[in-house]
Amino acid sequence: MHVEVKNKMESEPVIEKVLLEGENWFKISSSDKLRPFFMNIVSDSNHWMFISSNGGLTAGRKNNEYSLFPYYTDDKITESADITGSKTIFQIKSGDKVRTWEPFSIRNTENFATHRNLYKNFYGNKLMFEEINEDLGLVFRYEWNSSNMYGFVRKAELENISDQSLEITMLDGLQNILPYGVEPDVQMASSNLVDAYKRSEILPDTGMGIYALSAIIVDKAEPSEALKANIVYSLGLDNPKYLASSLQLDAFRSGEDVEQEEDIKGERGAYFTVTDVSLSPNSSKSWKVIANVNQAHADILELNHTITENTQFEQLIEEDIQLGSDRLQKLVASADGLRFSADPFKDARHFSNVLFNIMRGGIFDNGYIIEKRDFSAYLKNASKSVFQRNQELVDSLDEEFSVSELNQKIENLDDADLFRLAKEYLPLKFSRRHGDPSRPWNKFSINTRSEEDGSKILDYEGNWRDIFQNWEAL
Repeated sequence: MHVEVKNKMESEPVIEKVLLEGENWFKISSSDKLRPFFMNIVSDSNHWMFISSNGGLTAGRKNNEYSLFPYYTDDKITESADITGSKTIFQIKSGDKVRTWEPFSIRNTENFATHRNLYKNFYGNKLMFEEINEDLGLVFRYEWNSSNMYGFVRKAELENISDQSLEITMLDGLQNILPYGVEPDVQMASSNLVDAYKRSEILPDTGMGIYALSAIIVDKAEPSEALKANIVYSLGLDNPKYLASSLQLDAFRSGEDVEQEEDIKGERGAYFTVTDVSLSPNSSKSWKVIANVNQAHADILELNHTITENTQFEQLIEEDIQLGSDRLQKLVASADGLRFSADPFKDARHFSNVLFNIMRGGIFDNGYIIEKRDFSAYLKNASKSVFQRNQELVDSLDEEFSVSELNQKIENLDDADLFRLAKEYLPLKFSRRHGDPSRPWNKFSINTRSEEDGSKILDYEGNWRDIFQNWEAL
């Protein structure tokens, strides 16, 4: 991605609309001059990410029991920006000297003239951080994306905007990665105990990081194996070294060589690549770091094979990211959330208002079309007796039918309970996604797929207050 870099450094934050690779984004120049603020990066699937404008974040899938980074309150997330999430350090060789640049960190802000910008796309499902180093003639940017198939995709790019060739050794990746199976309350109250159970491994053939517990942490005299893991891997770098912890970061900052790590126990997990990059004037280097949660042995083996054998793997990831953006747009469009006017800021405000309304109160899965499978499961769960005495009716339904067809079938039946339950049935999805670390008492769970067979779930966790409060405005 090429972003136009202005030589004149702006002193005050300015917001503007920019077009990047055919997509509309909103840019806050000099974003570091603002007090850190909190954002929610949305997804069409079950991803959740809460991130501060200084880079501190928490993220995961479904709910906070499937976290990739620790789920804390927003103040702690903002304060943990230097030890959790994205971390990059560059060693730039210039003659006999080596200069260290650590973007988005407070460590060497006095050593360089730097400028930071923040970008968020129109749909709210992508976020990009950018730091321009005027003294070194370098620009570093990283961008968070989501993929239903592959998890969280962090795209990174280093661009040389100077008129000289540069030799760079870079350390880049993620830190404070949680293993699978950590209960949020245990992490909050006993994080030191959780660290003792952690094991971080690197598969040498693909460089995939596997983050698991040596055992599930339980206060009972019983065995409890940890059979799943969180994973991180990278694409686009040539023969890097891999680190599975943050233990050698200070050594790298000091210019010392680092040794590859393949098995780290009892430490907070991290995933770093260390590699040499040569950049000619006005050239750039791009790469990706991909992370996912809740992966079984078979999932890891299959993915490891795909990374090795499929030469089109990066393209598949890009296509899945785009598919997610298309689906999110359709979700909001179905609630009349798209408008196009002469004011893109008002258009974006309308889109985000509708988006957050349906994230709270839900949206119908397919207009007024009902799936027999879901209606049957709902009726059986609501009342076994009603389901049993109306089995013939349920069997006669098509696999998909309209709400008017259902109303016609139940209208002349002498069964008040069936009439009530059928009228109450709401095939809603995308609801109750509004819990966040600023209100930790507000629990959320984004149930989109069955854990057993991967089938679609129409899961509704809103309430009537949500519906009337939010839909009335639509």
